Amino acid sequence: MTPSKHPGQLPLFPPEIDRLFRQIPEVGRQADIRYFGTQARSALNGPQSTGMPFWSINPYVGCAFGCAYCYARYAHRYAMDRYKTDDRLDDDLQQDAEVMPFWLAFERRIFVKRNAPELLARTLREGGDRYLPLVQGEGILIGSATDPYQPAERSYRLTRRILEVLAEHPGLRLTIITKSPLITRDIDVLRRIVRHSRLSVHISLITLDRELARRIEPRAPTPDARLRAMRRLRQAGIDVGVNCMPVLPGITDMPEGLEALVKRVAEMGVRHMATGALRLNGTARLRYFPFITQHFPDLAARYHNTYAHSWNIGDRYRSRLAEYMSELYERYGLNREAEWPRQTVARQKK
Repeated sequence: MTPSKHPGQLPLFPPEIDRLFRQIPEVGRQADIRYFGTQARSALNGPQSTGMPFWSINPYVGCAFGCAYCYARYAHRYAMDRYKTDDRLDDDLQQDAEVMPFWLAFERRIFVKRNAPELLARTLREGGDRYLPLVQGEGILIGSATDPYQPAERSYRLTRRILEVLAEHPGLRLTIITKSPLITRDIDVLRRIVRHSRLSVHISLITLDRELARRIEPRAPTPDARLRAMRRLRQAGIDVGVNCMPVLPGITDMPEGLEALVKRVAEMGVRHMATGALRLNGTARLRYFPFITQHFPDLAARYHNTYAHSWNIGDRYRSRLAEYMSELYERYGLNREAEWPRQTVARQKK
């Protein structure tokens, strides 16, 4: 394994298992996406290594949904850089590393941590004092840098097996973030977890407009499919929240659209919701700016000016958005979402 070009960045995988990266089959219909199996070194990412106030689990590296705004694309840079000079790896993957930018590889070359469930089980069984906070109230977020129920999960079932491990450990505080109704497949395991741990499922949904959603999130499930998943989860007694994040300026921030979304969410039995304006780190801009130029050319100059020197849109916009959403929450009986899962975006590294 070649030395990291980014000092301080922990390697995604240990050197001794680099050779195990090989393309593996996936039962799906996405011909332009390839999956590569690996043996991960750890299943749990702690606050000290991520800089976030909770533990996280990501069964996959990369995400096939291809959302134009995704903040997590930066993570693929460290993996793809290694493959350019390592001749032990799969030839197709190495060739991709030469010609495909890492921010695009994030949604086209997905790494499957095939040993993650077994590794998690051993960690929780033998980890000792280091993992004691997990049973003393610190949270675990599943899906901080990937969607744990992306299409690959239908074949590999890593997220389900991880949940089965967590179901054996009482006193945990778990949050799952996903856009996929596939999570309803695992209602039986989720019910086992809520018997002795705190669990909340956060469904990400930023618009009810099916065609608009398809442009912004090209491979993600439709808004209606996500709404049906919310209802099923609530009927099963699972706590459900909605992440209306990110709100895209000039695209999904129309008052009538936001109100319609909050109203429908409330009708599904959801009682808490989080909203946040778009943040663009340096890597996310590489994907998002071309998207805006192609699909919303009238907004391109405004986006470039707004995000040229900052991750954030201005304080005034964020304040007005927060005020408006608070009014909608009160009108439709929703609570503002708890703070710690939202910091996944707010504290993410470049």
